This record gives sequence, C-alpha cells and structure tokens, in this order.
Amino acid sequence: MKVTVVGTRGFPNVQGGIETHCRELYPRLVAMGTDVTVIRRKSYINDSNRLTEFEGVRFKDIYAPRNKYLETIVHTFFAIIYARSLKPDILHIHAMGPSLLVPLGRLLGMKIVMTHHGADYNRDKWGFLAKKILRLGEKAGVTRSNAVIAISDAIKRDISGKYNRSDINVIHNGVNQPKHSSETSYITALGLTPGRYIVSVGRFVKEKGFDDLIDAFGPVAELGYKLVIAGDADLPDSYSELLKRKANETSTVLTGFIQGEQLRQLVDNAALFAMTSYHEGLPIALLEALSFGLDVVVSDIEANRLACLEEEDFYRVGDVADLARKLLEKLSMSRRRRYDLSPYDWDYISSQTLDVYNRVLNSGPKPK
Repeated sequence: MKVTVVGTRGFPNVQGGIETHCRELYPRLVAMGTDVTVIRRKSYINDSNRLTEFEGVRFKDIYAPRNKYLETIVHTFFAIIYARSLKPDILHIHAMGPSLLVPLGRLLGMKIVMTHHGADYNRDKWGFLAKKILRLGEKAGVTRSNAVIAISDAIKRDISGKYNRSDINVIHNGVNQPKHSSETSYITALGLTPGRYIVSVGRFVKEKGFDDLIDAFGPVAELGYKLVIAGDADLPDSYSELLKRKANETSTVLTGFIQGEQLRQLVDNAALFAMTSYHEGLPIALLEALSFGLDVVVSDIEANRLACLEEEDFYRVGDVADLARKLLEKLSMSRRRRYDLSPYDWDYISSQTLDVYNRVLNSGPKPK
C-alpha cells in the first residue's frame, strides 16, 4: 500500500503536536509494510533534518512561504499536485487548514483520509477571515474525505453532529514508554535543581496560556521553586515577545525548542507539570508528562480531561488566582503517580490507522 502524507510541517526536529504525531506514526506504518512518503514544508528544513528518508519514511520537500496566512494553503496546493504524480493508494491529510483542498485531491482521483487534530479556528492568533477559511477547511475535510479520524471523543462528538457524519474514527494521539534519564547535566547547566522546578512545554502561541502561568508563579517562586517553559514560536510575534519579556522579569527559564535527552532530563526531574492551554486537540505534551509519572496541574478544558486524571488536577482555565492556588497545593503534596495510558499506545494507534486505510481501499468512491 502506498500512502502520501500532507499537512505536517515535517519531522524530525520540528516542534508541534501534529509533527510529533507523524514522527511516531509513519515509521511504524512502514515497519508494518506500508510505503509512506511525507511531503514536508521546505521552510522548516535545516541542517538537523535535511534528509531524504527517516526510519523508512521517504521525504519530499516542497516550497512553503514563511507567512502564517499563506504557508499552509500554498504548500498544500503544490503538495497535492505532486502527490497525484506518486499515484498513492491513500492521501492522508492532517488538520483542517490543509483539508480545505480535499476536494482538489478528490477531483484528481485520490482516496483521502483526513485527521482532525482540533478546532484551529478557536486559536486566538487567527482573525475573522482566517477563522472562516479554517471552518470551510473543516467542512471540506469532514464531508468530502473518504474517511475521517478524530484524535479525541470530544472532536468526534462535535463534528459528527455538525456535519451529520456517523462513521468518524476515534484514534488518539499516543505516548511512548518513558526513557528515564540518569543524567542531570542539562538541567544543571540551566541552573536547576532536581525536584525544585515546575515545567511546561509547547509552542509560544496565545492559546497555550503561558502568560497566565508566569503571572501565577509569583507565590511559588517565594518557596524557592523555578519555572521552566520548553518551546518557542515558529515565527516571532507580539505574544512570543511578551512571553520573553515576562520571563526575563520573573527569572523564568526559557529553553527554546528541545527534544531527546535534554527534554527527558527536564521532564524527568521536575516537581510538577503544568498545562495552561485554552485550546487543545489531545495534547501529546501532557501524555508525555504523565508517562514520566509527574503530578500535574491542567486547565479544565474538555481536551485535557483524560480519564486517568482526577478532579483535583484541574483549575479554571484563565483564572490566574485559581492556578496559583492549585500550584501551591500540588507542590505541598510532592508525589509521583501512575496513570493508565493504555489507550495511547503508538503501536495500537498505528494498527488502528492501517485498519482505516484498508477499509477505504476496499470501499467505493464515496463521499462525492
């Protein structure tokens, strides 16, 4: 089976939830006998990931302008045109922005699977017109794709009702078994002490709520803890500059985008993980923190309400005072935990995805 993938910036060494999802999923599908080509955005390719293939996954790098309004649609148009030349059995499109061009892929005769990673039109960075276009992308993807995957039950409920489509597949994001680190050289270089800091991870975009976390941290800092945020902006903007100013004023540690051993050390030695998002699909960063057994404080949005969490893990999203209270409460307990993460196993997720591909190949040409 030949599969071509569109909608990710690319991997490896590119930050983002969809990028992590694709990095874990497609090498596994290759190992299961699938021929996979991922079309990456050339503007995210650098010396660390300038590859023609990765763990059996082939890459094709195609132009994408570094402009948040034009990047996705321009790249996706060229990517779908190129994908047709590969004659894939399945074209797999990720996210609602790229899904605006699902009808083009269908017009070119390709069978399409769309994965819905979350309602991007709820992100504050988009203006009215961009949000309207994203809603059109969601509609095109859900109604015109041969099969639709939602990464959470909440997303399935939303789009099933909205577009009257009952055959949506729920296939979660996943998490690997943690590789605990015995080293502390990286966190020591950052001036951190094991067990004496709170960590958060994500891109510097407004819906992550990192400004709330910095604002809430004052009372915790008085107890001798530090705050560390791992991540950065794809493109510098007023919000990322605000975060960096706030961090500098409060001695918050910003690591930039990290992964591998550095990220393992940072998460493994933290006292607490915080996720302050206003919007998520199904956050991989949270799953990774849970895999390391960290206690957590998370915003009470529906996407964060995993079955393995308890009510005491949540605070009212946007309520800085409630967040500060919850951080202090959690640190007073100082505990490690065990969570049931069996629904988020990447091997199981890969098998589920392959089942969707096979059903599409064995079905007729619907929908039209």
